[in-house]
Amino acid sequence: MTAPPSADSVPDGGPGTVPGTVPGTVPGPAAERHGEGDAEAWSIRQSGPWRHRDLAANGARFHITELGSGPLVLLVHGWPEYWWAWRHQLTALAAAGYRAVALDLRGIGGSDRTPRGYDPGNLALDITGVIRSLGERRAHLVGHASGGTLAWVAAVMRPSVIQSLTVVSAAHPRDLRRALLTDRKQMAAFDHVLGFQRPWIPERRLVADDAALVGRYLDEWTGPNKLDEAAVHAYRQAIQIPSTAHCSIEPYRWLLRSMARPDGIQFARRMKKPITAPTLHVQGASDPVLLPHTALGGGEYVAAPYRWRLMPGVGHFPHEEAPEEFTAELLDWVGRHKE
Repeated sequence: MTAPPSADSVPDGGPGTVPGTVPGTVPGPAAERHGEGDAEAWSIRQSGPWRHRDLAANGARFHITELGSGPLVLLVHGWPEYWWAWRHQLTALAAAGYRAVALDLRGIGGSDRTPRGYDPGNLALDITGVIRSLGERRAHLVGHASGGTLAWVAAVMRPSVIQSLTVVSAAHPRDLRRALLTDRKQMAAFDHVLGFQRPWIPERRLVADDAALVGRYLDEWTGPNKLDEAAVHAYRQAIQIPSTAHCSIEPYRWLLRSMARPDGIQFARRMKKPITAPTLHVQGASDPVLLPHTALGGGEYVAAPYRWRLMPGVGHFPHEEAPEEFTAELLDWVGRHKE
């Protein structure tokens, strides 16, 4: 399959054209405007010192936000966020001499909504493909929640591309699989994921009442330091971009439905392979979604320096709830593993 052109080379406009849409994919990236009666259109491309652009990788087009120059640090968001989750780290990393890039995952934010391709293997190849499309051989990879899961997978599938790994609020895939099969507390904490398994109903619930359910999740999943209102508003708006609710929960459907299937069993076996990248594992002690005891033990799969960092009083979003503390940990880690 020929890779689609970068959006920088895709002409916008024309009758019936969604700007920047790649043929053969589900329109969505340019659906940054919704609510035709809004006085001001809302966009995922928030202004700032960074630059927005689109690039092609692994058969799709991805939106990235980048700032700074130097060694590449690629930041991958979790659910229900998009690149905006890393706004604090983008500026801090750039100021410290890094090329900081925040990625919108397939199906989310400004990236393509494709009809398929939401299994962890393909999504991990999206990430490593973006690194190559950025013209880099290697990168420091940082992933939160579902993005953290994909970071684990990318480090197994393409070890030569990952210079260091920082995983946030995400258990190693084998530990998560074990917990979802045997740990009632973790199963209960993943109640929303169980609800995602029904057809169509979850998508409708997520966007109903201006995505009020997403706002409730964000409130319930944080510790004492709540996300600011502007961030909550942004994530509620982002989930309402057409096809986003569906695409963003497809990986969770694969997670549970594949457990007894050959592809899921094969994936779990493949994840036994030791990770050779130095790994920082950050976990909020008050995370009600990914329980700390589920995440604990990821070092068993790392054949390289490994650091476990438990942040007291922090919930599911350490990078947003305690940005200064989290960023200090991240800068120290990537600084130790520049070469």
